[in-house]
Amino acid sequence: MQGIHKTNRVCDIAAQMPAKGAQQGRAVLIRSSRPGFGALIYFAIAFLLCTYFTFAAVQGDYGLFRRVEIAAEAETLRTQLDRMQTQIATMENLTRRLSDDYLDLDLLDQQARSVLGLLRADELVIR
Repeated sequence: MQGIHKTNRVCDIAAQMPAKGAQQGRAVLIRSSRPGFGALIYFAIAFLLCTYFTFAAVQGDYGLFRRVEIAAEAETLRTQLDRMQTQIATMENLTRRLSDDYLDLDLLDQQARSVLGLLRADELVIR
């Protein structure tokens, strides 16, 4: 009687010799040197789960790439905020200089010329 697999010598030897347990009416377990199908499925599922979680950690909604995108966007927004704060400070200065409490005549003259198109009587316009 040959074993299940040609390279499986345990099965060949067990088939040739009667086992001690077989003489006493007990079942004899013969182990195969090949890994079982269940172990293969277990490792395949474990590998797929590891692959999925690694992919999610790198490219998911909360992954590394998204984190880099958020950091770049935050830096852009900080730059834009600084620029807007500078513009606001400039506008507040101009508004204060044109207010009733503090009147800058040079600024008033400049605004009247640019916005209203006013001129002095002694000026000439060249177009």
